[in-house]
Amino acid sequence: MSEDTERALQTFRALVESADRKFGRVRDVEAYGGGASRQQQQQHAFQKVFKAYTRLWKYQQENRSKLVECGLRRWEIGEIASRIGQLYFGQYTRTSECRFLVEAYVFYEAILSRRYFQGSEPNAKDLGVRSKELRFYARFLLVSVILNRTEMVNHLVERFGALVEDCKSTFRETNFKEWKQVVQEINRFTKVDKGFSFRPLRYCATFDTHRASLPCVARFHAKRVLKFHDALLTSYHRNEVKFAELTLDMYRMIQCLEWEPSGTFYQKHTFKPKENGDTIDHSGASGIIDMNLTADMSDPTIPPNPRKATLYRPSVTHVIAVMATICEELPPDSVVLVYLSASGNAGLNNVSQVENSGGSSKSSRHKVPSQTSHGQNSGLSETQNNGKRERGYYDNYLWFGPKGNSGTNNLYPGDLIPFTRKPLFLIIDSDNSHAFKVLHGAERGETAALFLSPLRPVFKNPSDVNSNSGSQFTFFLTSPLSAFCQMIGVFPNEADTDVYNEAENIIANAFTEWEIILCSSTTMDLVWAQVISDPFLRRLILRFIFCRSVISFFCPPEESEQCLPICLPHLPTSVAPSSQAVRSAIVQLAMHFDVADSFHFTDT
Repeated sequence: MSEDTERALQTFRALVESADRKFGRVRDVEAYGGGASRQQQQQHAFQKVFKAYTRLWKYQQENRSKLVECGLRRWEIGEIASRIGQLYFGQYTRTSECRFLVEAYVFYEAILSRRYFQGSEPNAKDLGVRSKELRFYARFLLVSVILNRTEMVNHLVERFGALVEDCKSTFRETNFKEWKQVVQEINRFTKVDKGFSFRPLRYCATFDTHRASLPCVARFHAKRVLKFHDALLTSYHRNEVKFAELTLDMYRMIQCLEWEPSGTFYQKHTFKPKENGDTIDHSGASGIIDMNLTADMSDPTIPPNPRKATLYRPSVTHVIAVMATICEELPPDSVVLVYLSASGNAGLNNVSQVENSGGSSKSSRHKVPSQTSHGQNSGLSETQNNGKRERGYYDNYLWFGPKGNSGTNNLYPGDLIPFTRKPLFLIIDSDNSHAFKVLHGAERGETAALFLSPLRPVFKNPSDVNSNSGSQFTFFLTSPLSAFCQMIGVFPNEADTDVYNEAENIIANAFTEWEIILCSSTTMDLVWAQVISDPFLRRLILRFIFCRSVISFFCPPEESEQCLPICLPHLPTSVAPSSQAVRSAIVQLAMHFDVADSFHFTDT
């Protein structure tokens, strides 16, 4: 080995160690907290990490022959590229900017197509290298799932499963139980979500912007307009479908609150594997990989995404702490969307308790008296009302915890009241969601917008629906036609593409009309008027109207109290299920699928 070659190897190792140290400092940094100065420090730290890996990447490219002569192996290059992909994905989770997600995909796809972790026989016998390859596949799968690269996901699932089986046979003394579980998770996740994706879950200008109602939306002007700035998304259910720390419901909500990239920024190409297992590149990602964190990769045709904090199976104190941080850092005239999905009362179905609760066993100090104008009429304070004591703010709850019964795992309606000093858009998806009606009228400064799920789902053929296929209410809010089809027992196939396209048109026409009605209304509550200009929140409102009306006609009248979602404050009666504009759309959709006999249109 020449002196020049040895110097190149030493420099390379030093660069690797320096980059890895910086990587370790920022890998688990929270996306929230610390105020503006703290966030600036974090961003500066990320810039330093990217700069370190940029230097390392360029150095190994420029000195590749010398490093190979010194024994540099392909998996080492793959490990560097994988770390860079991790950094980009970490930036995506902190900022919700899709450009970072796309960059992560570029690096991961390059690793796959160049087979950095495959190739030489010694690697196949090296447990450490195979472990790195397994982690690479898991990370690439997560990125591909979030980007909706369906062909790539299917290919990776197949390769990933084969790799785990190969590792089991090669390293018989090693237990690969955890990796087998990861394979089961991704198979379960993709199976549940397969077949119900008619259109992108992300906000797509082509499908979600209704041209006929655009002028009306543009002219609409409330006394106050709030900007959708932040969202907190969390889910905690036993046996829920998930992959890594991404549950199915959280995945759907994340997609629902992002713009679908358009134009040349993000092209979806068909992915095709070669017969020998290698890949044919159709995305340009297998070319020269160029790192450039500071480059302006934002899509000029769409606004930035709202920032999202996603919490996987958090403790109650963690949920409250993150909410407090987000509210503290919320810019003026902005609104926070909070999505809480969990079972009620220790993970049990408490429909009867919710409906028949007669009072609280807690002392009066646990009651939070209302101090808003709504409080005089809400009857929710600790007083006698017609001889009956009303429910308090700490009688029912959401359960954020494992098996057992501990008050530390209970999230009560009263826990959310302090945060109503800031504008909140609350979505509670639970079999105990109606307990949170008590929030309305108890706010501490800003009336909250409340979407409360049905207490139980309703299906035409319950036995045909996977009990772990995610929440029906969340499904309606994120993919209304798919949720409708699941409810009536219609399972899509490619032969019926025209049928589903026409159904989408029916829903789009209905949403267009409802947008015009809402934006022309003189009775709409300010809570809705101040957020309806935001395309994400407006779409959620329209989908809630659709969900409520579909279920109101579908479920038996005697079960409507348990099966219907609730919104507070109330939306205008002009978009109630019984209104002509809403009813006619649901009738048309039911007739289109020839399932009108499953609905109760004559009873209304």
